[in-house]
Amino acid sequence: MISCGTEDEGAVHNTLSGNAVVAGPLVMARHVEQIVLPPGAPGVPPSQVPPPSRCFVNRTAEFAALRAVAASYSVEQSPGIVVVTGLGGVGKTQLVAQWVGQDVKERCPDGQLYVDLDDHRRDGAVDTAGVLAGFLRALGVHEQYVPPGLAERTGLFRSITADRAVLVVADNAHHAPEVRPLMPPRGLLVVTSRRRLPSLEMDGAVSIVVDPLDVGAGVQLVRRWHVTAAQEAAAELVRLCGGLPLALRAVGEWLAGRPQLRLDDVVRDLAAEHERTTGEEPGYTAVTEARMGGAMTGGTGSGSVGAALDTVVGGLGDRTQHLYRLLGFLPVKTVTGAVLRAAGAVHVDDALGDLLMAHLAVAVEAQDGVPRYRLHDIVRTHARMRAAAVPQEGRRAALRAVVDFYVDAAALADAMILGPRMRLQEPPARSLSDLSPSAPLFTDRADALDWLDAERANLLSVLRLAAAERWYDAVWRICESLWALYHSRKHHADWIEAHRLGTEAAQREGRPDVEVRMRNQLARAEYELGEFERAECQLEAATALLGLVDDARLSGAVWETRGLIALSAERSGDARDLFERALHANAACGDRHGIVVQSYNIGQALVAGGHWQEALDVLDGAAATARDSGDVAMQPRIGLVTARALIGLERWERAVGTVAAAADQAARSKQYAKLDQALSLLTELAERTDDTPLREACDNKLRELRRRVGMAPPAG
Repeated sequence: MISCGTEDEGAVHNTLSGNAVVAGPLVMARHVEQIVLPPGAPGVPPSQVPPPSRCFVNRTAEFAALRAVAASYSVEQSPGIVVVTGLGGVGKTQLVAQWVGQDVKERCPDGQLYVDLDDHRRDGAVDTAGVLAGFLRALGVHEQYVPPGLAERTGLFRSITADRAVLVVADNAHHAPEVRPLMPPRGLLVVTSRRRLPSLEMDGAVSIVVDPLDVGAGVQLVRRWHVTAAQEAAAELVRLCGGLPLALRAVGEWLAGRPQLRLDDVVRDLAAEHERTTGEEPGYTAVTEARMGGAMTGGTGSGSVGAALDTVVGGLGDRTQHLYRLLGFLPVKTVTGAVLRAAGAVHVDDALGDLLMAHLAVAVEAQDGVPRYRLHDIVRTHARMRAAAVPQEGRRAALRAVVDFYVDAAALADAMILGPRMRLQEPPARSLSDLSPSAPLFTDRADALDWLDAERANLLSVLRLAAAERWYDAVWRICESLWALYHSRKHHADWIEAHRLGTEAAQREGRPDVEVRMRNQLARAEYELGEFERAECQLEAATALLGLVDDARLSGAVWETRGLIALSAERSGDARDLFERALHANAACGDRHGIVVQSYNIGQALVAGGHWQEALDVLDGAAATARDSGDVAMQPRIGLVTARALIGLERWERAVGTVAAAADQAARSKQYAKLDQALSLLTELAERTDDTPLREACDNKLRELRRRVGMAPPAG
């Protein structure tokens, strides 16, 4: 039947049951028109490039080259490429930030995207697919529309930016292939690197080299914060800091907090420290260090920058130095106050404030809004050296505490996102307030998913550490909890590496049940990427272990994944048999959600094989069970497959009603990709039945949906 209902927002709309008799074209069209769509993405284009600093010495030659690029750029031309190279800490990112703020924002009004590729580097390789997923979401693409593979994400990124003037800044590139997929078709790509990228130059890139500041420019920078600095003392400080703005600013902040000292005193102490640690004369510069492979690779151990940082860090309080050493050996790139407290740091807010004021640490923006901090990469190398003084026992205890923090936090996030589901680990003993007393890490499902996503690089680093330390119980527990993130956000590179570690951990722990779960979740990643043979290898190994496992749900999960692969390979008969085995396993343990899912899968296999009536019988039962058990998420899925069976039986009127109901259910449960499928199918049915009002209503609603989820060009 058709009835009226009320959304939470108060808007009246029509709803239909799956067995509805359509009351007429106009009624059905009005029903479609009143389906509630998601709110549109923010109208403000992304502006992710770090803000420019007010304390900046204008690099005349470099700015002239960059301005020439901006002046010649036109959105009608092929993409512009700029490669900015120089030592670590020489100011490449800040130079780009200044240029963007002054010259580029108006020329690229559709957005400025930024990524530090080091944050996405896994064993030397960048997870480019993960970078593109972040870019697509920043450009307004709803996460349900982000495709799984690198090729598909690259294609969608190019389509979305085809008619947009977009700037992409990629920091810390090592090789050209890391950045080519990030190139907008009509925009600008700016790459920073510590090495030349000649293949990009062959593509027409403009290459700009950023050298350390010469004495004149360095003295100018010193006098920004020490107006009365004598020429000779300031020049010597520039030489001692290798002309690197990072080191000069750190020393400047340190001196600003000690008004009783003169610049001459600092220079004299720095020179003595430099000669003591390096054996070099004070004239030694970062250029010499670069020739030795130091600054160019991030090392600061025996160079001028290291001596400057020794002086700055040595003047900090004990609690701040303790936190600095912690940052030197913790396995994460960004930290929150909660993680630092878990590691044993005290007076965390004050100590972080000291590091920020000294320009040793920077604040990092993240999508979950939780304050995060990191050290500059050169400073991080220095902090690692200082961390060598921490006794091994204390270091190991702090690392285990951080790993345990992530075990519990990930489990709590997983529970908040997915609610009751099969889990082999016990719930954590600690609560969110135990982990972060001052402010919760997350408060609802969306927050929890964003927190996991913001922490995903750290979570993978923690998994690697736990595996290396043989803390295998922590490895598989974190892996189990990360299903909520990986299945939702499709970070396949992380997903695969994590579950390989999880599989090994399960073997080391002698847990065949855990190994089955890890291999099945790993197989799902390979399946989504279309790597069916790799998925089957994991499932064969998991199947061999099922005789050692009592939990029937694990058997059901393995049969289901095997059935999905068979269905994708168009082996509908095999798929049906496998799904029926999964159904029996779920029924044996009374898992009603599992029964609904496997009945739905059987229906899919029957539809694929052309067994329309048999599919309809199974799907009607699945729909009834889903309604009775409140399984809202499965109802639109079942409705869409049911409609396919009805189309096969040429029951057009009921098919229209069923798809309309599925569209309504998908909108209510915020499954917008399913809503897209339902509206597309309803459009097809309207054309088949010559229902012009319905077709027009579906076209309009589908167009508006795709605009709101970022899949259509912006208006105007």
